[in-house]
Amino acid sequence: MTDELRYLSQQVARQRLDRRSFLGRAGALGVTAATANTLLSSAVMAQGAIKGGTLKVAVEGGSSSDSLDPALVTNSTGTIVNRLWGEPLVELDPEGGLDMRLASEMSATPDAKTWTFVIRDGVTFSNGKALTADDVLATLERHAGEDSKSGALGILSGISSMRTEGNAFIIELDGPNADLPFLLSDYHLMIQPNGGKDDPTAMIGTGPYVVKSAEMGVRFVAEKNPNYWDPNIGHAATIEVTVINDDTARVAALQSGQVHMCTRVPPKVASLVSRMPGVEVHSVPSAGHYVFIMHANTAPFDNKDLRLALKHAINREEMVDKILFGNGSIGNDSPINDAYPLYRAAEQRNYDPDKAAFHFKASGHEGSVLLRTSDNSFPGAPDASQLFQQSAKAAGISLEIKREPNDGYWSEVWNKQPFCTSYWSGRATQDAMYSTAYLTSADWNDTRFFNEQFDQLLFAARAELDDEKRTQMYFDMGEMVRDDGGLICPMFNNFIDATSDKVAGWGPSKGFGLMNMYAPVKMWVTG
Repeated sequence: MTDELRYLSQQVARQRLDRRSFLGRAGALGVTAATANTLLSSAVMAQGAIKGGTLKVAVEGGSSSDSLDPALVTNSTGTIVNRLWGEPLVELDPEGGLDMRLASEMSATPDAKTWTFVIRDGVTFSNGKALTADDVLATLERHAGEDSKSGALGILSGISSMRTEGNAFIIELDGPNADLPFLLSDYHLMIQPNGGKDDPTAMIGTGPYVVKSAEMGVRFVAEKNPNYWDPNIGHAATIEVTVINDDTARVAALQSGQVHMCTRVPPKVASLVSRMPGVEVHSVPSAGHYVFIMHANTAPFDNKDLRLALKHAINREEMVDKILFGNGSIGNDSPINDAYPLYRAAEQRNYDPDKAAFHFKASGHEGSVLLRTSDNSFPGAPDASQLFQQSAKAAGISLEIKREPNDGYWSEVWNKQPFCTSYWSGRATQDAMYSTAYLTSADWNDTRFFNEQFDQLLFAARAELDDEKRTQMYFDMGEMVRDDGGLICPMFNNFIDATSDKVAGWGPSKGFGLMNMYAPVKMWVTG
């Protein structure tokens, strides 16, 4: 069976057999899709990735109000563009470990308080300047600075000092943190010349491409960086990223051959898209979650009873069935699920209109509750809001739904309006997720969850090297968010992307969708 599969995979690599037929034959032989895909990727790579051509990507999330500063990126469009021109010190590998990028090696003291990263030799920025440890230092200083608005600010909160010694970048922490390298894989932390302090929007980095044109919320064009250091990444000569926020139009662009890949296939049509000729759908379980967020410090949501009323008034099972269509799992008002290694499940919160009515009455709130939503917040968000409206009505709670424009949703609604739909793609570790969105000082604390006990426990967990004790700490933090916070998390979504049979190189990954947003630079055009 192995010899037959190897032969078939080589036929795909030589473009004599299509991928769909290969997977069908593999399935008939009793081989799992994951094993078949791994074998296929190895065979294709053995044939040699095809260089050149133009690879076209359709992505959601971008708007005219986006920033080119990597510190301020909030959506999939910005993350993909970051991956084109920039690189962090380290990145997640396909198994969830660490891949050395601009750091060639790293080490830590036994107490995990001092970390040293050796900066890779021979790497240059796209402007010709050689990468130095001082550039790394300046980058981290900018993101961690007192006036920083970086999305990575929360994860850098435990740093007491930073310095360079030759080509080494050294971080001293307030306390032990074995997760620090994972935190530094954050997509905001693209290393820039002088840290981006001179011009953070210049898109000058060490990545495989150089962005030649950027129309915010519309289109980005990047050309291969001729001096890029890693020959295994960056196969296409040109990459075009087009923002298509309408789900139907984005999938149609793939089906018609206008693009080679697209992000975020709507769950309700994923099975239909998978049957389209020349299209393959990739549905990958994840730490991503579709949510309703309340500002816990803003009236009327500063009332705990009102928050609990809304949490009991949502039917999570119905959401998973009618919004995800099997491409995900039930949530429990915590941002953490079994995608994280140190996870322990809490008692599941279920739809209970009687409890919802009890807490709503106890809150003293009168009148309706305004919920803002948009297709751009997550696939099916307006439909999910209507389901929420119906289930809340049974508890005597009136939800008023306001549909906001897609363009500008992430700049004008999210993290500004007190109750709206949103999504999170998850993070590499619990510490990264909590530090980014739940630590009191985090700039992206979009539920305004300010809890001193939570903060103290988060810092203590960083210093705890016993996995059993640390698991308990993360469990306790999840309970605090679940019971006291402003997060309503009904479901964890699979990342659902789709690719054309005109490109090859898809492989396993951890992190975000579209191969952790690296598919455009890791895949190649075949026809």
